[in-house]
Amino acid sequence: MDRRTVILKKLLTRLMGFIAAMLLLSIIVFYIARLAPGDPLQSFYGDAVESMTTQELQEARKRLGLDAPNHIQYIRWITNAFHGEFGLSLKYKIPVMEVVSPLIGNTLILGGISYLVVFIFAILLAISCALFEDTLFDRIICKVGTAAYYIPAFWLGVVLVLIFSINLNWLPSSGAYDFGKSGDLLNRLEHLVLPLIVMVLSHLWYYAYMFRNKLLDEFRKDYIILAKTKGLKKVEIIVKHCLRNIAPTIISIMAISSPHILSGTYIAEAVFNYPGIGALSVESAKYHDYNLLMLLVLITGVLVIISSIIAQSINEMIDPMLKEQEAATWKKATKNSSSW
Repeated sequence: MDRRTVILKKLLTRLMGFIAAMLLLSIIVFYIARLAPGDPLQSFYGDAVESMTTQELQEARKRLGLDAPNHIQYIRWITNAFHGEFGLSLKYKIPVMEVVSPLIGNTLILGGISYLVVFIFAILLAISCALFEDTLFDRIICKVGTAAYYIPAFWLGVVLVLIFSINLNWLPSSGAYDFGKSGDLLNRLEHLVLPLIVMVLSHLWYYAYMFRNKLLDEFRKDYIILAKTKGLKKVEIIVKHCLRNIAPTIISIMAISSPHILSGTYIAEAVFNYPGIGALSVESAKYHDYNLLMLLVLITGVLVIISSIIAQSINEMIDPMLKEQEAATWKKATKNSSSW
């Protein structure tokens, strides 16, 4: 079997797995949403539901497609979904794609910036702690980082709003921009500051501590002795050798962390009333907006599953690379020691 056939077979297998996972996810969410207490008619008609007669309620359910058994409703929904039609939002009374489309960009901006900032600072913090291992600096950073990680994100968000929005009036407490300033980049950045702080403080130490330990494990390997005997400084060894050798591991961790960062983004959106798909998901569940909730769950599922596939692909590429890298390192170390 040639390489091209192997790659095509692997891609086909993953595509089938992706489709199966999305179908299973849609079924689970579809039935759980309908088992939840509450009436979706309340979302569509509001308080007018209370004054409707039994016949009017039946006709209303029929117009919205809620009169059929659940399995029939699901078949209708999945059939329409394959044609790109995800139904009408019960709360907003417009197609759900029109509700979601303007908000996806906001979530991607907040999540994307948070993702980059978290990992940039995590790597820098890990290097700093590794350089000053077991010093007062390292111990303080470890304790402060652990404490920050265990602070609930929603509580931290409320405290930041109280300090910087209410007391100091420095930063806005909600929204993605002020009214009429959607094109003002500076105004958008001001609205990102507090959610971004919550995201960074909630996730930074989790990854920084992981990278710190990886760096220290690498620093204790045998080939480091040769680097020390050459007179290389600790900072050179950690940055030029240890960091380079654990880079594939860092990349792998970054790939599989997307769902973790995404879930944190949803929480930040809910806390700061930031208009994104996370805050919209909470709202759609609250108002039993089935069609909107289904689309949002599918979008989230696509992002999570794709990130998992990417992480798996990276790991498959990394495994042989690591073996070759270790062999080359030992060969070089043996050669250097024999020349001495």
